[in-house]
Amino acid sequence: MTRRRFTGQLDLEHGSVDLTHGSGGRAMAQLIDELFRRHLDNALLAQGNDQALFQPPPGRLAISTDGHVIAPLFFPGGDIGCLAVHGTVNDVAMSGARPLYLAAGFILEEGLPLADLARIVRSMAQAANEAGVAVVTGDTKVVERGKGDGCFITTTGVGVVPDGIDISGDRAVPGDAILVSGCLGDHGVAIMSRRENLGFETEIASDTAALHDLVAAMIAAVPEIHCLRDPTRGGLATTLNELALQSGVGMRIHEPAIPVRPEVAAACELLGLDPLYVANEGKLVAICPAERADTLLMAMRSHPKGRDAAIIGQVIEDPHRFVQMETAFGGSRIVDWLAGEQLPRIC
Repeated sequence: MTRRRFTGQLDLEHGSVDLTHGSGGRAMAQLIDELFRRHLDNALLAQGNDQALFQPPPGRLAISTDGHVIAPLFFPGGDIGCLAVHGTVNDVAMSGARPLYLAAGFILEEGLPLADLARIVRSMAQAANEAGVAVVTGDTKVVERGKGDGCFITTTGVGVVPDGIDISGDRAVPGDAILVSGCLGDHGVAIMSRRENLGFETEIASDTAALHDLVAAMIAAVPEIHCLRDPTRGGLATTLNELALQSGVGMRIHEPAIPVRPEVAAACELLGLDPLYVANEGKLVAICPAERADTLLMAMRSHPKGRDAAIIGQVIEDPHRFVQMETAFGGSRIVDWLAGEQLPRIC
């Protein structure tokens, strides 16, 4: 596609977003051309239409949309750009789908430094490239100073589920094993430490990552996986309650088996947080038949994004659909739904 010529280039070092960048005129065209198209370029985006036309491959289509309002925009281990890709890629992948394409909508606040926007778009482009997905269409709006918070991003993803794969939140049955792909709470604690300017001896970084390649390896080893879910807002506790409600079952987890990094556990104790409710952006929960759990665990641990995977419990019969936890002290407690907002603006 032939690039438009403008009288001057965007000042990506000292310039900032203004209302003309969302007006639909020359300034908006220049922003799209010199920033978004330059970094996100692909054949479908280059067509310049208000939609992307593509031939879907065989299989069932999966679609998911996600809004990202995280504060701060940049944090240890990532930023809102890569997070917007990873979050939607993972939501699509939890159906067993191979993610294909993304659409992205940007809400920018007047005054956002163009250098920050360029950093976000470059991060988004890198994350999409590493995940093997293309951002094929999008939209940009600008709101007045004080009416936003720098940058909000909405992404919608499309993927395809191969024939023979049936993964859904309503398929857990009593006797199934519950697994997690790694240590919990990294993302939420990384955000809180940056937001509150807390310093720890070891920097805690977000776990944000695209998980579809891990999911593909898991399905190749154990096609009978019943449920997959990424424990983002509300953490592991909320995710297990969602799955218990969907499937009409109870769940019992074992506290000593749940992987949490010592530095994250210490930070949670300092901040008065429960790691079970802290958000993750690069972990998943899997439920599969108990007799296939060891095989699935081995497949997860063989992948770089699942090396700390663990079997943490089992699905049980329970008409009340409770999630129970056997504690490290030998007791038992109910792990209820998250009440209120433990960590706002976390993704």
